[in-house]
Amino acid sequence: MNVQQVIEIVMQDSCGDQRLVTTGDVLVTGKEDSVVTGIVTTYMATVDVIRQAHKAGANLIITHEPTFYTGADQLDWIEQDPVYKAKRKRIEDYGISIWRYHDYMHMAQPDRIYTGLLRELGWESKQVDYPHPWIYEIEPKQLSDLAKMLKQKLKMDVLQVVGRPDMTCSRIGILVGGGSLGLGKESMPMELMREQQLDVMICGEITEWTLCAYVNDATMLGMNKAMLVIGHERSEEWGMKHMTEWLQPLVGNIPVHFIDAKEPFLYL
Repeated sequence: MNVQQVIEIVMQDSCGDQRLVTTGDVLVTGKEDSVVTGIVTTYMATVDVIRQAHKAGANLIITHEPTFYTGADQLDWIEQDPVYKAKRKRIEDYGISIWRYHDYMHMAQPDRIYTGLLRELGWESKQVDYPHPWIYEIEPKQLSDLAKMLKQKLKMDVLQVVGRPDMTCSRIGILVGGGSLGLGKESMPMELMREQQLDVMICGEITEWTLCAYVNDATMLGMNKAMLVIGHERSEEWGMKHMTEWLQPLVGNIPVHFIDAKEPFLYL
């Protein structure tokens, strides 16, 4: 099976014959007709992930996020950059193809990033009937206990909290990745909290003057509102982890591995 055949299998399994006119889901490096010896799924094709993929005998990396530092992996600004040149040389030396699987992954029904995160949290049965996979009802617990559970399940040392640690919460929203930036409408996260009467929003990436400020003011006014920020990578990595389970049967004997790109931050 070659690279293009694997790509077509993944897209067909995600969305059938539906195809986007414009998408970031492109072959970033490599050739479509290269024979695939092994596949790695990951949130991001970092230098360490590339190194580990090569060591595992994989020559196709399926990444959720860009490889070269802009949303569309544009290269006109970076072709002479030493970081880009060194990373690109390593990729070419290893003979690795990199395909981005982002838009079609979120388009799948259900959204496969959320499916992976819910598997990791054990919240598959907690989802509230809603047009999007954003709303969950859990047994009432203190915010501090919810934060502790997230840290344990998602393998985090710290997470950011806005709100009172001792408040009780049960109705939870989740906006993975850049979802809490508003998905094209800056006020969307606040409207969602109000309309769905959410106690807590679990966020990937945030803007501090929108939902963060809204929840902070609500807390100062004595309202039962909070926000837990787990970061873009920790909120989306799990979709790529659990991708291996449904991808392996589709590609037969080609080995499929997950490599955790890992949270990019150190906390000093």
